[in-house]
Amino acid sequence: MRIGVDLGGTKIEALALNEQGQELFRRRVSTPQQDYPGTVQAVADLVRSLEVELGQVGTVGVAMPGTLSRSTGHVKNANSVWLNGQPFDHDLSSALQRPIRLSNDANCFALSEASDGAAVGVGVVFGVILGTGTGGGIVVGGQVLTGPNGIAGEWGHNPLPWPTNQEWPGPPCYCGKTGCIETFLSGPGFARDYHETGGEALTGPEIVQRSEQGETLAELTLVRYQSRLARALASVINILDPDVIVLGGGMSNITRLYTQIPYLWGPYVFSDRVDTRLAPAKHGDASGVRGAAWLWPT
Repeated sequence: MRIGVDLGGTKIEALALNEQGQELFRRRVSTPQQDYPGTVQAVADLVRSLEVELGQVGTVGVAMPGTLSRSTGHVKNANSVWLNGQPFDHDLSSALQRPIRLSNDANCFALSEASDGAAVGVGVVFGVILGTGTGGGIVVGGQVLTGPNGIAGEWGHNPLPWPTNQEWPGPPCYCGKTGCIETFLSGPGFARDYHETGGEALTGPEIVQRSEQGETLAELTLVRYQSRLARALASVINILDPDVIVLGGGMSNITRLYTQIPYLWGPYVFSDRVDTRLAPAKHGDASGVRGAAWLWPT
């Protein structure tokens, strides 16, 4: 049995898969905010609850925000900032009294979708998570590309490409820079844009619903979001030229993105035509946790 855990900014989800990759059980809890020991304990308790439910012990893979520093072995670049600087793999392994495997959540997402999801059978996949943060993962020939610094695919902490005067220098980011792609394209970034242009403090789905109901302010916020996403993905296509870009996370549920973005990114891609396909995740928000489970081989 393989257990996968997806450690997100607001929720922690775990599932168990059998040897054939069939789901046996799934459970979700809230992420303890700003509480590192509580987060370690919550993950460990969630894993144990699955094992008690199923009456067997499994391997454990974890999809996490950020990555492990190859210099210190501690977490870096996590938008769940209370993880940064912590020996998360060591502490979770100690709590569970067994070895575990960790990978960036976007890497796990991309691996899942390349293996048996929306991008199965293609050569180069760019997986995007548009949620609490904005992550990216790259799979080439069925293998996750991490790079010597462990940051391959971290497009969210590049500046928004081709910014307008109104977008520059951009909002401050937790990484210490301003104008990062993540500050515009994450769920909180989308909600902030609506609020700062005169709207109420609403969630992303509420703003989208208002757009569908004909509210002009919500529609303009969504139009700006589409333009920003198209430009950001065009810069990825110019560098990586992927066969498929797969979107996941809460913002990926906006269905019009899949028709509008390929129309909008054309002028920014350095090619006479764009054959890259944009697709929603086949496994939805379960893709990251499935990829985590498959961090252990057969």
